[in-house]
Amino acid sequence: MSCIEIDLEKDPRRKHLEYFSSLPYPYVGVTNHVDVTELVRFCKDRGYSFYLTFLHIAALAADGVPELRRRIRGGKVFEYSACPTSHTELLENGAYCYCTLHHQLPLEEYIPYAEAVRAQCRQNGSIEEDEDVESMYFISTLPWLHYTALIQPVAGGDESNPRITWGRFEADHRGRMQLPVSLLVHHGLADGIHIAAFYRNLEKEIRSITG
Repeated sequence: MSCIEIDLEKDPRRKHLEYFSSLPYPYVGVTNHVDVTELVRFCKDRGYSFYLTFLHIAALAADGVPELRRRIRGGKVFEYSACPTSHTELLENGAYCYCTLHHQLPLEEYIPYAEAVRAQCRQNGSIEEDEDVESMYFISTLPWLHYTALIQPVAGGDESNPRITWGRFEADHRGRMQLPVSLLVHHGLADGIHIAAFYRNLEKEIRSITG
């Protein structure tokens, strides 16, 4: 995983970065329902965890949008070649811990790797990140709710890690399984066009493995 500095003098979003960084809450978020009917079937047929499968897909979809791999550091912008995920793992006591995963693996290799790492993380039960926090996508889920909107806490300042969250999938009036997926980004780095690209990438990644 490498990182390069963006030349802001040549970046068409320089003024946008300056403006939104001056706001007390410079973030924009969207919740969209994603059709996961075929993906649910795919996971059941193969005995794959839907959670881990969608986590792999979401990370690949985000990596496909350069603006989502960008981070603000001291007024400068840096772009990572790829970003690991940091997701929440529910513990037996009702609290949670953080778990870092790398998704540059084929899905059939990623699933057993991810299962092993998350089991180890649940034993440690730590909310301390074990890698470069700035590089990460922050992942969380609400598997108990089929929601339509979500508000997330953000520290502010230079914090610019995209936050990807999803809830419980439910069948719509056609019997199609719809999954609420939320994306929160720093508006100085990304606009609606980049958010929309993430959701298009999600659909593309789903089609790529379900046929």
